[in-house]
Amino acid sequence: MSEFFFNYDLLPFHLSVVALIILSMAETIGIYIGIRPSTIIQKVSPNWLVYSPLLNVKFSKVLILVFLLINFSFAGYFLQLAFFAKQHSFVSPFYLILPALIIAIFFTVFMIHCLDQVIKPQIEHHNTSLLGRLATISSGNARPGFSAQARIRDEFGQIHYVQVEPEFGELEFRSQVILIRFKQTHYIAKKIAVSNHLFTPQQ
Repeated sequence: MSEFFFNYDLLPFHLSVVALIILSMAETIGIYIGIRPSTIIQKVSPNWLVYSPLLNVKFSKVLILVFLLINFSFAGYFLQLAFFAKQHSFVSPFYLILPALIIAIFFTVFMIHCLDQVIKPQIEHHNTSLLGRLATISSGNARPGFSAQARIRDEFGQIHYVQVEPEFGELEFRSQVILIRFKQTHYIAKKIAVSNHLFTPQQ
């Protein structure tokens, strides 16, 4: 068993599994501490990739990377094991990286297309009618450079989940905020002080 895990010919696909585990753990922990890898990846990614029609999906784009890592590792293992069954030895990974990547991209596109067809829209990025509305931070904490998810109800009673970020300071979990403007991929929000009683009925 140890020979399988430390086999050089399987190393690229082992690294794909390790990257998947690390990304999943970091994303889970990041939800609670307010520093999510998906947000950082989105900020450093070029605009042509972020706004690509292929990536215009109703769910978190980090799932696309998760699907790609899963499919790449499975495709690599399948090709290596198929070659081993015939030749009783593994082939150099340099010959399989490109075929495994092509197979992974094909199945990733298929998976995100199927998932996008069945999932309901939850995240709204371009609905400017949400400006000036009251929202509640629903996951993590937000601060400049690191957004958090907020829940908001529109004029039709529909609930939306949007990414918000403060101009300065910090927006804590479950705090109430007002969306003041839209900035590329998220809203700039301002926290409502508890002491101003803006939403408290007059006695």
